[in-house]
Parts: sequence; structure tokens; C-alpha cells
Amino acid sequence: MASLFFFFFVVLLFLSATNPNPSYVSAEERESEFDVLTWHDYSPPSPPPPPPSPAPPYSSCEADLAGSGDFETTCEVLSSVELSRSIYIKGNGSLVLLAGVSVTCPVSGCEIVVNLSTHIKIGSNSKIVAGRVVLTSNNISLAEGTVVNTTGLAGDPPERTSGVPTGTHGDGGGYGGRGASCYVRDGELQEDSWGGDAYDWTGLSEPDSYGSKGGSTSVELDYGGGGGGRIWVVAEEELDLEGAVVADGGDGGEKGGGGSGGSIYIFAAKMKGSGNVSASGGNGLAGGGGGRVSVNVFSRHDDTQFSVHGGQSSGCPENAGAAGTLYDAVLKSLIVNNNNYTTQTDTLLMEFPYQPLWTNVFVKNCAKAAVPLRWSRVQVQGQLSILAGGILTFGLTHYPYSEFELLAEELLMSDSTVKVFGALRMSVKMLLMWNAKLMIDGGGDTIVQTSLLEASNLIVLKEGSVIHSNANLGVHGQGLLNLSGNGDMIEAQRLILSLFYSIQVGPGSTLRGPLINDTDDDMAPKLNCDSETCPAELIHPPDDCNVNASLSFTLQICRVEDVDVSGLIEGTVLHFHRARSVSVSPTGTISATGLGCKGGIGRGTMLENGMGGGGGHGGKGGDGYQNETLAAGGVSYGSSDLPCELGSGSGNDSLSTSTAGGGIIVMGSWERSLASLTVEGSIESNGESFKGVITNSSTGGPGGGSGGTVLLFLQSLTLGNSSVLSSAGGSGSHSGGGGGGGRVHFHWADITTGDEYVPVATVHGSVHTRGGVSKGQGYSGENGTVTGKDCPKGLYGTFCKECPLGTYKNVTGSDESLCYACPSNELPHRATYISIRGGVAETPCPYKCLSDRYHMPHCYTTLEELIYTFGGPWLFGLLLTGLLILLALVLSVARMKFVGNDELPGPAPTQQGSQIDHSFPFLESLNEVLETNRQEESTSHVHRVYFMGPNTFSEPWNLPHSPPDQIADIVYEDAYNRFVDEINTLAAYQWWEGSVYSIVALAAYPLAWSWQQWRRRKKLQRLREFVRSEYDHSCLRSCRSRALYEGLKVATTPDYMLGYVDFFLGGDEKRADLPPKLHQRFPMTLIFGGDGSYMAPFNLHSDNVLTSLMSQAVPPTIWYRLVAGLNAQLRLVRRGNLRSTLQPVLRWLETHANPTLSLNLVHVDLAWFQATPLGYCQLGLVVYAVEVVLPSPSPRPSLDGRPSPRPSLDGRSFPRPSLDGRPSPSPRPSLDGGRPPRNDHHHLRDRTGQGEALLGHERNREATMRKRITGGVIDIHSLRTLKDKRDFLYPFSLILHNTKPVGHQDLVGLVISMLLLADFSLVMLTFLQLYSFSMVDILLVLFVLPLGILSPFPAGINALFSHGPRRSAGLARVYALWNITSLVNVAVAFICGLVHYKSSTKKHPSLQPWGLGTDESGWWLFPLGLVVIKCVQARLVDWHVANLEIQDRSMYSTDPNLFWQS
Repeated sequence: MASLFFFFFVVLLFLSATNPNPSYVSAEERESEFDVLTWHDYSPPSPPPPPPSPAPPYSSCEADLAGSGDFETTCEVLSSVELSRSIYIKGNGSLVLLAGVSVTCPVSGCEIVVNLSTHIKIGSNSKIVAGRVVLTSNNISLAEGTVVNTTGLAGDPPERTSGVPTGTHGDGGGYGGRGASCYVRDGELQEDSWGGDAYDWTGLSEPDSYGSKGGSTSVELDYGGGGGGRIWVVAEEELDLEGAVVADGGDGGEKGGGGSGGSIYIFAAKMKGSGNVSASGGNGLAGGGGGRVSVNVFSRHDDTQFSVHGGQSSGCPENAGAAGTLYDAVLKSLIVNNNNYTTQTDTLLMEFPYQPLWTNVFVKNCAKAAVPLRWSRVQVQGQLSILAGGILTFGLTHYPYSEFELLAEELLMSDSTVKVFGALRMSVKMLLMWNAKLMIDGGGDTIVQTSLLEASNLIVLKEGSVIHSNANLGVHGQGLLNLSGNGDMIEAQRLILSLFYSIQVGPGSTLRGPLINDTDDDMAPKLNCDSETCPAELIHPPDDCNVNASLSFTLQICRVEDVDVSGLIEGTVLHFHRARSVSVSPTGTISATGLGCKGGIGRGTMLENGMGGGGGHGGKGGDGYQNETLAAGGVSYGSSDLPCELGSGSGNDSLSTSTAGGGIIVMGSWERSLASLTVEGSIESNGESFKGVITNSSTGGPGGGSGGTVLLFLQSLTLGNSSVLSSAGGSGSHSGGGGGGGRVHFHWADITTGDEYVPVATVHGSVHTRGGVSKGQGYSGENGTVTGKDCPKGLYGTFCKECPLGTYKNVTGSDESLCYACPSNELPHRATYISIRGGVAETPCPYKCLSDRYHMPHCYTTLEELIYTFGGPWLFGLLLTGLLILLALVLSVARMKFVGNDELPGPAPTQQGSQIDHSFPFLESLNEVLETNRQEESTSHVHRVYFMGPNTFSEPWNLPHSPPDQIADIVYEDAYNRFVDEINTLAAYQWWEGSVYSIVALAAYPLAWSWQQWRRRKKLQRLREFVRSEYDHSCLRSCRSRALYEGLKVATTPDYMLGYVDFFLGGDEKRADLPPKLHQRFPMTLIFGGDGSYMAPFNLHSDNVLTSLMSQAVPPTIWYRLVAGLNAQLRLVRRGNLRSTLQPVLRWLETHANPTLSLNLVHVDLAWFQATPLGYCQLGLVVYAVEVVLPSPSPRPSLDGRPSPRPSLDGRSFPRPSLDGRPSPSPRPSLDGGRPPRNDHHHLRDRTGQGEALLGHERNREATMRKRITGGVIDIHSLRTLKDKRDFLYPFSLILHNTKPVGHQDLVGLVISMLLLADFSLVMLTFLQLYSFSMVDILLVLFVLPLGILSPFPAGINALFSHGPRRSAGLARVYALWNITSLVNVAVAFICGLVHYKSSTKKHPSLQPWGLGTDESGWWLFPLGLVVIKCVQARLVDWHVANLEIQDRSMYSTDPNLFWQS
């Protein structure tokens, strides 16, 4: 019952209390407890609602305002009116005040009330002055310069309010904000004193109270300014405000306080204009508080200026009156704006409405707002903004015993301060701070010791923003906590950060708990320094992340996904719980250095003179030493396997010079490890070093503190190059010992092994727990411990790395000695040990071959695997050889069955009555001779004109201009020359044909040869078609030839290198001397086809025309045999080696041909013809008629009668011969084709042989006379000086050239088959060998030259299985070309093998050869074998071609009789 009476007594005191001014309150009352409560915790009650006013008497337009008209229509006030009493105007009309007209009632509390239905229009520069003004109409217009003013004309404020200050200190009046007071009592602060109090909080939305007058400094005289009046402007439709609506407090001067601002209420559906609305406090000795303004306008179009600031104080310029309130009823926003006037006087924010909630609250421009009621809730629907020097205070300064709630969407702070006296529970979506401070004073009351700040989306601190609490502080969120940079700080005695997605601690920013140098505070966490028991919450922390003062944490980051540290996180017991990743940048630090115990279990001994030993922990502390006096260092304590102790200091808590040990840093927990820790900066829990100065050398100093504990429960760790993970001892004084090192322990989460193993740590930085040193004679502390969880099999060390290469570990543990060396006998040659994921747990240890070209398990190459599959090199070689022989036999039998007897040696069956030997391929044209009428062609043939040039792309065929004498009588010279031009144009090749040949020749010469032959054949067809059907034969004189397109015929040798044009008579010439007989054609030129190369050897082509002509002098069988024998000799002639290879031809002509031909009075000589501009010279025969006249012996002249110049096949050293055509002085024998009488052959030969040397002069003279030949004769003498041109392909001719037949065709074919198969086998083996080197080597060998190494095999098979000697010989030559071309590929294979051998020798010099041909030292065997086989193949193919082309071996008989008899 007594307590109930006491409660009512206190309530009565609150209701009746006034401002406790010292002038009116006795000293006894000021000292009473109740006086303290009323002074500091005063909250004025809301005034009771006023009683309804009686209906006032209404005024008239003319009588009261001296206007014209009335209020039912329009009342115009034409001149100024000063009233002495209140007036009330009501009607349905309008009121118009003309420009410059004033309606004033300068009496306090005087009222001018206008309520008209239509319009109120106040002209420019007009005034309405009164204590209360009410303007109500549909439309209201206040022109520019218009003033509705109630400044200082307030009536009495509401009853039971304390807006008017008491005492004689000249305090300001209060209303919307408290009035200022420049008087401060002893022991108090400026903010503890104020003048008139605030009132009428409930009228905030529709204010209608007078302001309060200011106080005076005199009892007799009232110097205080009057309070502001009341103004209501109500426009049902539109308000046009260009003037001013003013309800300011009156100024008090130097001896009085300013009055408070009055009240203004504006209501309109639409408002425009840029006028001013002010209810500010008046200036004075102490400024008056601002009034109250409420705006209820649905649509605002212009920027109207509103002012509700407090008045300025001349007595205390830094303490203006408190700002009033500006309330926007439409937006439901409250603005407290002091117009940047500094104040320490509060604007009271009483109860906030809950239904509906305010949208926004702004405290700005140096306004100072306070929430004084205990256990208050500040709740807004939108933003709570404290800006531009604004201050928001919760609670009473000296009584921090309450708890406050703040709920908003956003709390925005910029250059502002929020002070909380007590505890704050804040819940917002975003907290944004820019150079702002949130200061929480817990006051030491355990009931309000914990504040909770929750921002569901974002907390950002920038530009030195601070959140400070001297008690416990929990900061929660679901989004981002960002401390952006220098000066940004969150600190508390115990700080818990939880539930954020990410925490970013920028460079220069700080998270701290506990406060520095505040350990004596009642709210400071108590350290567990003397217990060896590990607190359970360090290993098994609770998951709720609540602030719990009973736990040992001083700073905990709990349930945060990512923590990025570029600044400082500092605390005594730091704990990161249920975080995903922590990243410490190069500028970042997580520190518990020097925040451990000053005493502790391992404290160093401190002597009376102040000398102390270092603290101990992981290592023993160093002993202090001075003047032969020893101070023992602290002992080591704790467990290295799971450390969780604070470091110990040197001394005790009572000594200011004592040093402290390091704190505890724990990341993760036993149940929930930290997923990732990345450190580029530092994590340290070092002992404190002595930093003091000892002036007296006889006085000792303390030792260093020991290192603390760093306990990491991790899944992965990354330490950068510059990172430091430290728990080192501190340095001692000049006589103190160094602190012992602390403990660092890595407790890895479950480490996966085997293929799932991932390295748990990447360490490039430093991890150390070294002992501290002494700065003088003391001893250094011992090093601490760095330990890790025992590693599973295959891993070792603190960071559970894989055992070194070549070792294995089959037990659990971390010691490196548990990694045993692998057995060396299980490692093959060409192999090396490899590391595998998770380390090697069992033997045999894994290994790999030295290169990818070796294959597991024996590290053989592909070739070696093949070889050793069949028993090794020697057995494999024997098996391969036997297989090749077997396959070759099968291939030979198949070839014999397929080809038949086409290539069998010996004469072929001849036609009935014919003596032609078909075994001679160069006599194939005789078949045509027998099957056609040779007589018809020979009887009309006139002359044969040979094309110059070898018919190549660079030197095509061309006919010489000017018709020769032989055809001068049957052609028109001009038409002939035109014909030659057309023929030469057609004979020329296109540029692209030569380009294709050049390109293909570089890549694959056999293909280029085939391309050239194809284009030659096409060119011949084109020339024949032109002569046969396109050319009109206009060069011929014969009309019949021109009409029938006859008389010309283009032909060529089978190799398409020698072309010629035959001219025939048309049959209507009527010339008895045409065509000429054979003796008239002598000397006659027979040019060889071919060019002396392997593919086109020299040969004499005897077609039906030539055979018919020669039959006039030589029997056909002799001529056929002669041509076959000559061609057999010409096969052996090689361009580039003509001097040696033409000598057998010359001897054969002298021993075999001419002796027999001379019996028919014919002689042949070897000669050169028609040198081209590019130097190509054709070879051939010159056929002479022989007369049995023996002139005096003389050297054989040239065909022009002069000594023969030095012959040359390049045509550059020969002058063109000129035959003078002089007639022969000797009678010419008859050459009618009759055969001379047959005599004994030996006798004729002897006779002929005796005179042969003497006939040359006569023959050359005969040729000179007839002017038939252009060129020179080649004999033994001129051959010595013959120049021979060699091309780049000449070296291949040393291997590949035509030879004499050897017979044994089947055996040769069998051996070729064997070598062909052996070649292909070696190529495949070479590819296998190259594959073991590199795939690039295979590609090089394959495509340099392209596919050259593979082409011989199909080419050889094609040649062996072709029908007909001529076709087989041609394909065999192509096969030979591919075979010799592939030597380039073999050379590439040789180079690749050499390069590989050199490189492998450098990489693996210790390897020993272990099998012939199957390791690096045998790289040359297969390329060399291919070279040998290809060279042997080349020789066998030469024999094979010779056997095919020369099936009668008597062609090369040295016995002429045997030759002619065959």
C-alpha cells in the first residue's frame, strides 16, 4: 500500500513540476532526490483540449474594414486599417486587399478570422498583422510581398505548460523546441540546461497554440521577446503563396530571451508559389525555440521555404534555441531543421504514432532531437535521417538505465551523431553512415548492458564513421557489413557480428572488442588467466550467435559467409564461427597481440627492483638478468595438440609497467571447420613487448609477454608471399627476459585421400612462434609450437602434404620420417616415380615412363612392344624375314599367273612371212609398217621438218621460220611463215601449266613427270587437230592439198619430246623431180627422241615413212636390226655424263652399223643439231651416201667443211653452220636402191675397214655441197671437248640409270617383290619408331615429300602386275622414280631420329642400351636399312626394265657377226 502511495506522489510531482530554475528553488530542494528527477527526466504532459469557443460577433465590410461591398459578394479593402479588437468575417463572397493595404491589430492575442466561400485575394505588399490569423476559403492568393504576420503577438500559451522560462537568466521561450539557456549550474554541462520547455506534441499535425515569451534578466522589467502567434490558412481548392506567412518569436535583445515560434497550419488541395513560411524562435540573450508548422497539401508545385529553427543566442552563440517541428501531413514526415544554427538544446520527440506510422523523420542542419521517455519506441515506415550536423539522443545523459527501440526501413546518417544512454535495439533494412557516430553508453547496468543493431540488407560505414559501445554490442544482418576505409570503426567491450552474407573491413577500418585502455570498466570482459581448463565454448561454441556475457569471446563473427579483412580486427578472444571463408589482404590484420593476461599461469617472476622474466606459454619465458641477479621466466603450459590458452605476461595487473601475453584467435570449431582461409596480410597473437623507458640503470624492467594461441579449424589454407601467421613472444626490457613463443595449431577437417585428395594448404608466407628477445642482458624466450592434426596415410607434416617423390607412408601421423623410400627393384628402366593425388599409401609406388612414347608397364615404345611380343629383336627379325620371303613367293606366283608370258624372255611369234622380231619394243612401229601401205606414203613424202626444243613448259616446241630448200618449191614462203607462227603459238604452254609442274615437282616429282607427259599428249592432240581440221593448208601450193586438207602431218616420238611436220605432195604438182629419191635427200638428218634422262633415254624412232625411205638403199631387215641395236646402245647414254656414255655408241656405229651399211653404200655418223636459244641441243644421226674413193687421210671436218669447233649441247659455243652448196667434183654413184653383189661378208668388212678412215673428207664435202645439214658431227676427237650440262637431279642418276639386261627375269621379279615388301615393312616399323618420338616426326616424314615414303609400294605392285613389256617398263620407271624420291623422306626420318637422339641423350644421359635397335642408340637402323633397300631396289628395277625393253641380249654383243646373225 505504501508503494502505491509513493507511485501517485511521483506522478503528482511530474504533473505540477516547472523548470527548476535556481533563482526560485531553495538549496534544500535542489539537493533533494525529487529535484534531480524533475530536472533531468522531465516530460511535460499534453495540455487538455480547450473548451469550445462561443460564437463571436461577425464584422461587416464597410463598418469594420472601411471597404466597399459586402462579404456575400465581394469586399474590397481600399486602404489600410488598424484594428483595436478581434474581428470575425464570414460570408459566401470574396475578400480583396488591394496592393499596399494593411489590416493590422497590433495587440497580443488579437484575432483576425476570415471564413469566406469564394476567394481571398491579398495584393502585393499588403499586410495582415494580428496575434491569430485564420484565412479560410475555396481559393486563397497571397501576392508577392504580402505578409501574414503574427510575430511576437502571441496570447497566453496553453495552461499547465512550461514553455515560458522562469528565473532571471534571460532564457528563451519554448514550444516546438526548447528554449536555450546560457546559464549552466556547477557540475553540469551546457546540454543539461534549457529555458522554456516544449509542449503541444499532440497538436503536431494541426498545431494551434501560441508560442511562449522569452525570459528576462530583470524582475521589474520584462525584456523577453513575445511568442509567435497562430496562423491557419485553409484553402479548399488552391493556395497561391508568393508572399510570407510568419509566426516567429519576438527578439529579446541583450537582456531578454527570444520568444518561441508560434504555430502555422496550412491546408490546401493544391499549393503553388515560392513564398516563405516561418515559425522560428526569436533571437536574444538566449534564443527561443522553434514553433510548429504543419502542411496538409495534396499537390505542391513550387518550392516553398519553411523555417522552424530556434533563435540565436548572443549570450552563448554555440547554443541557439532548439528547432521546432515541420510536419507534412500528406507524406507523414517530420522534419527537425535548425538552419545550421548550432545548439545543445533538445527538440523533444515524444511518443511516435503507431497507427498510422510516420513515413520519414529528418533531423538535420545542426538540429538536436531527443527521445527522453524511458523504454520508448521510435518507429517510422520509411527513413530516419540524421543529416548535416544533426544529433539524435535516446534517453537521459546521466541516467543510462533504459532501453530504446528504433524501427525503420532505413537509418541514414551523414555528418551526424546518434547518442544512446542505455541500450538500443535497432531494426532497419539499411544503415548508411557517412562521417557519422553512433555512441552507446550502457552505464554499467546489467539490465541494459547489451545493444542489438540489426540491418537486414546493408550496413555501410564511410568517411570515419564510428559505432561505439562501452557495453555489449550485437550487430546482425542478412546482407553486407562494409567498413569502407580510414577511421571507420565498430567497437565494444564485447562485440558480436552475425548472420551477414559478407563482412568487409576496408583499409584503415577497425573491428575491436574489448575497448583499448578500458579494462577496468565494469563491463570489460573478465579474462580466464589462472585456469588451465580450456573453455568449452572455444572448441564447441553455441550456434545461436547471441550476445552472451557468460562466454569468453570478446569479438565473435558468427554465421557469416565471407569475411574480407583489409583493415584491423582486434580483440582478446577472437572467434570466427560458422563462416565460409576468411580473406586477409596485404593491408589486413587479425590481431590479439598484447591483449592476453598480464599475469597468468606462465607469468614471469618480477623482483622488487622491477626486473622480470618473460612470460611462458608454448615455450618457457626467458630469464631476466642484471648485475648477477636472475628473474626466472614463466613456465610453459597448455597442450600443443589443441591449445586454447591466453598468453601470460611479465608482472601482474597491479603494475602499470607489466607486459601482457597474446590473446586467443580461433577460426572454426570442432564441428564446423572454416572452409577457406586466405592470408596475404597477418594473423598474430604475439606477446606484448616492453615499450617503456627506464631512466635508472639500477632499476630493472619487465620481460616480454608470451605469445598467445592461434587455433585454426580449417578445410583449406592459403598463405601468400608476404603473409605472416604468428604467435611470437614479446621483447623484454634491457634486463627482462624475452617472452616465450605461443602455440599455433592447424586442425584440419576430414582430409580426403586417394583420387579425391585436395591439398589443404598452400604456404608461401611465414608461420612462426619464436621466442622474444631481450633488449639487454636478459635471455631470449623459447620457441613455441606449430602443430597440425595427424595426417592420414600418404600425407605428412603440419600441412598434410603428399610424401616426397619416391616415398610412401602406410601409417597415420605427421612425422616426415614415416615416409619410407620405395623399393628400387620395382622401377623399370625409362621410368621415374610420379606423385599421385593423396600421396602413396602402399607399395608398389606409382611411376610413369620418361616420355609419352613409352608405354606401361615396361616402358616400351610401340615398336618395342611389337618386337618383344614376338620374342625380342633377333627372333622378330627372323620371323619378319621368313614372312617376307613367303609373301614374296606368293606375290611372284600371283604375278606369273596374272601377267602370263608377256614378259618372258626370248623371241615372240612373228607374222607369216615376216622376219620382224616382236621381242624388240623399239620395233613396235614395224607392225604398223606391215599393216599399212608404206609405198603410198613414201612416194608422196617430200621432207620432214623437226620441231626445235624438248617440248617442256620452259622450252616448248617451235618450228624455224623460212621454209627449208627441200620444200621451197611446194609452199608459199609468207603463208608458210604464218603457219609457223600459228603452230608455235599452239605449241606454247600456258603459264599455269608450268606453275603446276614446278609446284608438284617440289612435292612429288613422279607426279610432275606424269603431269608433263599428260600435257605433252594434250598438246600433240591439239596440234594434230589444228593441222588436220582447222588449218586451211594455205601454205601449200597444191590446190588439191588445200582443198582436201592434206599435205601436212604432225607426229612425235613415243616420249613426246621430239616432234616433226611431214610435207607431202598433193598429186597435182606435175613435177618429175618430186618427190626426191633417197639419194637426193642425202645427207639426211635423223634426230633422236628423248633427252638422255632415265625416264626418256635417247632413241631413234623409225616410223613407216622413214622405214620406206631407207628401204630404197638398205634392206628393211638390216635397217630394223640397226635401229634396234642403236636404241639399245642409246639407252645407256646419260645426260650429264655424255662424254663417257657416248663413246660406246660411237664405237658401236664404227664396228657394227657402218661396216654393214657401207655394203649398201650408206654411212651414218653421230651429230648434234638445232641448238635452241636456251641451249638445248638435239642429237641424232647423219646418213651419208658412200663412194668407194679413198682420199688422202685428213682430220674429219665439220659439216660445213671447216675444222669442227668444240661441240656443246647447250648451244652457246656453236656458230650456226653454213653450207656453201658447191657441187662435188667427183661423180656420184647411183643410189637406185639396188643391192650390191653379195660377196664374202668378211672380205667386204675388211675392205671397208681399211678405207673407212679415208672416207670422212669426201662425205663432209658432199654434205657441204648440198647445204642439207645444220650442226656438227660428233666423233672421238670432238667428244673430248663436248660440254655437258647437269641439273639438280643428276646425283639421282648415279643410283637410277638404264643398264644392260641381266636376264633371269623371274628371279629379278622375285627379289624385287621381296625388297618391295621389306621396304613397306621397314616403312611401317619406321613409323612406329617415329611415333614413339613424336607425332610431328611422322607428319614430317609423311609430307616431306608428301606421301613419298608410301608411294613406292603401290607403284611397285602396279608395275609388277601390268600387262605388256612396254607398259610394264613404263610403270616400272615410275616405280623407280617414287623409290628414289622417297629417299628424301628417309633423310627426314634420319634427321628426326638424330634430333631425338641428341635431345633424349641430354635429358636422360644415364640410360643404358638394352636391346639392339630398340632404344635411343638404334635410331639409325631403320632409316639406314631403308636407304640400303631402296638403293638395291633401284638397281634391280634398272635390270627389270632392261629385261623388259631388251629381251634379246645379243643387242649388246661385241661381235658384229653375232649381232647381225641374231
